Formats: sequence, structure tokens, C-alpha cells
Amino acid sequence: MEKLTNTINKRENLDSRWKLTRSNAAAVTPGFPCNPEDIVIVSALRTPIGKAKRGSFKDTYPDDLLATVFQAVINDVKLAPADIGDICIGRSYKIPGIQAAATARFAQFYSNIPETVPIFTTNRQCSSGLQAVLNVAGFIRNGVCNIGLAGGFESMTQSKNSADGVNPKVFEVEKARDCLIPMGITSENVANKFGISRQKQDEFALESQKRASEAQRLGYFQDEIVPVTTTITNKEGQEQTIRVTKDDGIRPTTLQGLSKLRPAFQENGTTTAGNSSQVSDGAAAVLVAKRSEAERRGWPVLGVLRSFAVAGCPPDIMGIGPAVAIPLALKKAGLRIDDIEIYEINEAFASQAVYCVEKLGINPIKVNPKGGAIALGHPLGCTGSRQIATLLHELKRRGKRSLGVVSMCIGTGMGAAAVFEYPGPTAVKSHL
Repeated sequence: MEKLTNTINKRENLDSRWKLTRSNAAAVTPGFPCNPEDIVIVSALRTPIGKAKRGSFKDTYPDDLLATVFQAVINDVKLAPADIGDICIGRSYKIPGIQAAATARFAQFYSNIPETVPIFTTNRQCSSGLQAVLNVAGFIRNGVCNIGLAGGFESMTQSKNSADGVNPKVFEVEKARDCLIPMGITSENVANKFGISRQKQDEFALESQKRASEAQRLGYFQDEIVPVTTTITNKEGQEQTIRVTKDDGIRPTTLQGLSKLRPAFQENGTTTAGNSSQVSDGAAAVLVAKRSEAERRGWPVLGVLRSFAVAGCPPDIMGIGPAVAIPLALKKAGLRIDDIEIYEINEAFASQAVYCVEKLGINPIKVNPKGGAIALGHPLGCTGSRQIATLLHELKRRGKRSLGVVSMCIGTGMGAAAVFEYPGPTAVKSHL
């Protein structure tokens, strides 16, 4: 990461709060006992992320994306599919006429996972991909199984989200009514309430794009991304086969260009298309196991789950969720803010991401070192699992035992956070 870090530190156009102000990591990473009952991650992979409606996966079915990552993590550790104890997949929006549970089951069968393996879906909105991993971890912890497959997917190209058929009583109860506030307006609420300026939001968005662009140039996403071969209909209406290897959303960006964008959600607002997450299509999968089972099979330990927390916050400022969830997750693990090497905080909007980082006193250099959802995109149900893949492969690339956090805000007013330990290169054995 030295080359990327040096590049970031040389930039002079950032607000002083976004320059390196503390040491890159704690002097000594706190240790944890190695327990056979630990919940470990043995593989975490994702598809590239496509722009919704007009990107690489606009004509691709979400079950095909999900099957791609199912097959990838199974092949990664040479797992017999029948040995999977259970599968949980995160999904947020709905596709008209098709249930998420059926879509996940389709992908299972495309991947030659037998019908004897059960599967279900979960929806905690933007944290669904993380929640799926925690659901599987809970099953393993409770003795239901020793190996589980988790993940998430979203095709925002095909998805529909509407408030049709809402109980009229919702509009009589303030907090319930606030759950229906459009996400962009909640971003404006955070910016107004906590004084997050347009300039600060644009600077954060610019940094996300620059970090992602540099990471892509240096090949830092290569180990987490599974290439996808698919078909796309071009502007002339002709079908063509393409191989997608990179995220669609990373693009050349300037502060001047961002400053010219109009507010997207509110007249005279500060939230724009440039400082918000991109609507996207994608999928990710995470293979979870009990440590004793992973060791018995000679599998690598890419990460160890050390804690998880989810907490509520006011629905009208739902973006502050990570600021309430991260402290709880750290407390459960006996850790401090500065003990963490990397924070993968979902960039739903720059307003809320800036607020959370400043509120918690996190060194900005530790936040999304390869960029976040503003640059990469935010396929809602996929994002939590995508963040795990991005985090653990970056910690592995850095080559030392270290700790990372995955966190995101959640529509209707919540935040989720999980702490993972990368155990170091001695625990990541070659299994190819």
C-alpha cells in the first residue's frame, strides 16, 4: 500500500482534516487467542460492479452473477458443494415477479450445489450482505453446521422499490413516516444538521475516485474480483459477448467538475450525483467455517470474525449509522479506534461518511484506502459482502497481522459494523 499511500499524501487540494494526522496503524496490534471454535473466512470474492441501467451488467440476470461467485469461492478452496451446511444470501430491492429466495436457489443449482443444501435470503437493506455472513456465522456458532456460504447480490437495473400499499397509519406516526424519507433527503438532513459543507463532500468524493483509480491501476482489486463473461445489447440493438474484469464506476474526476454538478435531491442542497454512491449491479460470496473445520481441511484462514454490532438511529438521519455501530463493535472486541488498520465504511453519501469519520475521530487515511461506493458503486444487497472481500484482500496484500472494520448505514435508521482480524501470512497457506 506504500505507493498508494504516498500518492494520497502528496495531494494538496484536500481539506486539512483529510490529510494524514496520525500514525497509519497502532504500534502493536492487539492479540486474540486462537480458538478452534472461532468463525473464520476462508474465501471472499466478488464480481466487478456494473453501472445500473447502462453498465456492463444491464442485460445480465442477477442469478447469473450470484452463480459466478458461488462457483468461484467453491473452486477457491476445492470444496465439495454437498459439504455446505447452509447458505444465506442478502438482497435489498425486489425484482417484479421474482422472489429473492427463488433467485438465490436458481444460482445454487447453476453452481451444482445439490438440492440437499438449504438456502434462504435476508434483507437488512444496505447491510444485507454483511448480515448474511453473520447469519451463517451464528449457525456455525450454534452447531447447526461447520461450513456455510454467505453473500449478497443486487441488480438495481431490474429492481423496483416503491411505497405502494403502505398502511395509512404510517403517516400518523412521525418515526414511521420518517422511514419513507428518500435516502437523498436523509443525506441533506445530515449535511444540514452537522454542518457538512458541499466542498467537504466533494473533496471526499474526489478522494474516493482517486484512491479507487490508483488501486485499479496498481492491480489491487485483482485478487478479490472474479471476471464475468456475459452478453450485452449495444446501442445498435446488437448482442455481443463481453468479459468484465473491472468496476464500471471508476472514472477521471476533478474537484472543479464535481463542483459544477447540480443538487440531486433538494433545491439549494449539497448532495449531488458526484458525491453520492452509484446505483449498481453486482454479487459477492463469502465462505465461512469453524476454525477447527478449516484447519482439518487445510484451508487458508483469510479472516477471523471478532465482533459484530447493529444499532438504531433516527430514520431521518439514517446515514449516521456507522457512528453508532462502530463503537459498539469495537467495545465488544475490546478494541479502540486506533487499533484498526482499515475501516471499510460504505459511502452511501459523502455527507454521512464524512460525519461518521469525523465524529469517531478516525484517521482518514485508514478509511476506504481503495475507494468506496462513490467510486465503485453500491449494489445494495451485495455491498456488505463486497466490503469484506475488499477489506480482507487488502489486509492480506499488506502482509501483516492486522484488524479491519466493515460498516454501513441502513435505511430506516440503523448502522451495522463487524470487526475482522487478518491473522497474517502464516495462516494463509497456499491451497492451489
